[in-house]
Amino acid sequence: MTTTALPRPPFDPELEVMLEAIGQQIPLTMTREMIPMIRQVPPFALTPEEYDAMGLSVRDVPITGYEGAEILVSVIARKDHTGTGPGIYHTHGGGMVTGDRFAGIQHVLPWVLDNDAVLVTVEYRLAPEHPDPTPVEDCYAGLLWTAENAGELGIDPDRILITGASAGGGLAAGTALLARDRRGPKLIGQVLVYPMIDDRDRTISSQQYEDLGLWDRTSNRMGWSCLLGDRVGTDEVSIYAAPARATDLSGLPPAFIDCGSAEVFRDEDVAYASALWAAGVQCELHVWPGGWHGFDLAAPDTVLAKRMVAARRDWVARLLSD
Repeated sequence: MTTTALPRPPFDPELEVMLEAIGQQIPLTMTREMIPMIRQVPPFALTPEEYDAMGLSVRDVPITGYEGAEILVSVIARKDHTGTGPGIYHTHGGGMVTGDRFAGIQHVLPWVLDNDAVLVTVEYRLAPEHPDPTPVEDCYAGLLWTAENAGELGIDPDRILITGASAGGGLAAGTALLARDRRGPKLIGQVLVYPMIDDRDRTISSQQYEDLGLWDRTSNRMGWSCLLGDRVGTDEVSIYAAPARATDLSGLPPAFIDCGSAEVFRDEDVAYASALWAAGVQCELHVWPGGWHGFDLAAPDTVLAKRMVAARRDWVARLLSD
């Protein structure tokens, strides 16, 4: 018996060429066996000289994470920063299983420069060695530390936004829910970049991109399985691990959500934006036509990637100018 593939939105032509080139260099589908190899390659790193040339200072600070474990955050600010300004709290991507606190910050650093903001990015512990709730609880611990030390960091504690991409977007959404429910730091906004927020694997977009694009359905199942183990897809999963499960999104900060039309996360991200609107929360949603997962990072010089990055940068500027 043969099955017929679902019709799907096509990849943007420029991005399709880039995807084919990437696929000739690395496997596009990620398996659990590949985790150690991928962890050996830092996803993004700037040298101290490069930070200096950008006019930025960087320092690492050990803090207390979930259940008393020591984790690390990096604090990045303009070298001419004085007084207090906006704070940006960053939770990195990597499918819950890879990446470090610098993954994806190339698109966040301009927000620091534009708005004289202070960035705190957290090295949460990764699955499968550290399954749920450790990653999101580490992220919340880092947010608490940021708010409690805002004065010393040069941050206005009433002007902190949270951001993350992919798994980091899911962790940012989960951390925002924790902050609301625990009456923790009051965030002014959340920038959720193609967030990974639903472990249930039921959407049409998941089925459409079974073996297509970066972070396809097989990769996504692997990431959730590493995070949740046997609980994946069951009623035993909390809203903080998989924010798409939340039925009450009231009281959350305004959101910016984006994704590609040609990726697994499309439908869960659109649904989350709709749920925010239904709860009376303002949300700006962008679905970039023909975009595969993470194209802004993997193909930054394409037309669509430049538009995607610019839209985020504009939203953050408007938020922080209020």
